[in-house]
Amino acid sequence: MATRFDPFQEFDRLFAQVASAERAAATMPMDLYRSGDHYVLHVDLPGADPGTIDVNVEDRTLTIRAQRTPRTEQDVQWLAKERPVGTYARQLTVGRGLALDAISATYADGVLTLSIPVAEEAKPRRIEVQHAGDANQITAEARADA
Repeated sequence: MATRFDPFQEFDRLFAQVASAERAAATMPMDLYRSGDHYVLHVDLPGADPGTIDVNVEDRTLTIRAQRTPRTEQDVQWLAKERPVGTYARQLTVGRGLALDAISATYADGVLTLSIPVAEEAKPRRIEVQHAGDANQITAEARADA
């Protein structure tokens, strides 16, 4: 049985492992749920500089950006440096029926929380149905008063 030796196979495997770890670490994990007439979005941004957090909405796209700056200690010998630095960004396309002009945002303990209210026109509402008998009675009462 012949075995094929590829000297770059191990290098490719290690590179893929490192690249996928960097991609996973540079993402913004999030939770999204609806609570009453609001959607709540929690985005993990551990170590992000609070002044760099930017949330904006353009058309139907919600964009979240934040930055983690690298540590700048001098005269240190790094033994491990796995925490990603740089700019994080995530975009979400949001559906219609949300009050995008009324989004509120807070940042505490490394978690950005957005509260996105449902637009008034998208909220369920009850429509009262009048019965034909009620309409006749109202018309008859109006004639009696005239």
